[in-house]
Amino acid sequence: MLEGWENVPLGQIVKFTSGKTKPATIVNMAANGACYPVFGGNGVLGWAEEFNAEGENIIVGRVGALCGCIHFYRGPCWITDNALYSKDFLIDIDREFFAYLLEFIDLAKFRAAGGQPLVSQGPIHAHEASVPQLKAEQRKIAEILRTWDDAIEACERLIDGFEKRFSATARRFFDPCHPTFEHRPNLWSEFELGDVFAERTEGGDPGDRLLSITMGGGIIDRDDVGRKDTSTDDKSSYKLILPGDIGYNTMRMWQGVCGLSTLRGIVSPAYTIVTPDNVNIAEKYAAHLFKSRRMVFDFERYSQGLTSDTWNLKFPAFSKIKVFLPPIDVQHQQAELLDVLKGEIEVLHRKREALANQKRGLMQKLLTGDWRVQIEKEPAHG
Repeated sequence: MLEGWENVPLGQIVKFTSGKTKPATIVNMAANGACYPVFGGNGVLGWAEEFNAEGENIIVGRVGALCGCIHFYRGPCWITDNALYSKDFLIDIDREFFAYLLEFIDLAKFRAAGGQPLVSQGPIHAHEASVPQLKAEQRKIAEILRTWDDAIEACERLIDGFEKRFSATARRFFDPCHPTFEHRPNLWSEFELGDVFAERTEGGDPGDRLLSITMGGGIIDRDDVGRKDTSTDDKSSYKLILPGDIGYNTMRMWQGVCGLSTLRGIVSPAYTIVTPDNVNIAEKYAAHLFKSRRMVFDFERYSQGLTSDTWNLKFPAFSKIKVFLPPIDVQHQQAELLDVLKGEIEVLHRKREALANQKRGLMQKLLTGDWRVQIEKEPAHG
């Protein structure tokens, strides 16, 4: 046992209880100025004009995909019955420190086996944790960890702002591509996608790597996907994809699942491979265009099938979609700017991940007592 620390069951520190049924009206705060967050099993549901808890509350997701998640909130809020909250503290403890301790313990591991993800009070209350006896030490640990949380939140705000800037720029560039847009420049030309793309249908060589097309990561090595490989041993029907090709998921193009390849490899027959002519449409421009909201809308409109589970966009239907395109030099300029903006967002995401990793490392050291913090001595009274 560490000097000055003690092992205590969490149930001897706090008693958690469920919240209440959610308010009748939950709104977007930005829409009407309502000011109290509503916490459910997966975090904030929205905002309400009433509250059922105030002060400093530790909120634990009780039901839902993110059950076990921790929120520390100062101020009035509404806590639904899909969440637990710290109704009664039984000892004098720094509540922010305790919230970090629960985050470190990872309450998600207490999820009940079975159907709906669920975390209940019993396993939480029974778990034993090591806690500094001095509240000043608890407070100092919380202050250090809060510094990293503040940095992470600042990074997230930057990411949000940069993503909004990217989206606004992309809309300005690509809305005029849609046939319904009015007053586009005279130098733009109308095409069907079949005029500027050719389908690639040949197979690859035996040594070609297996690639996958993802929603956010583009075209990557199948081994980097992080899911079980369900591809067949027989790859004879798999399609060749080359650098500069755009591959898309035939069944999910209506969701914008596509990417520009920088790799040579083979992909599942479930994908469609198209090659831009790079005369009327530039490959990098096309990759951004295919993610634009109006283009994705047309991909959905031209997809065939009775339900969304069976919708598919094969090349014959893809080739009939009409689009207006600016001169090729303008396409290169716009694609280059969007690449720069996207690169800035990726840098911020990496920074956020680095900060999160640093925080996890600090929690491991500080919340186990492996690193002890310096506590200022109270001034002597005389």
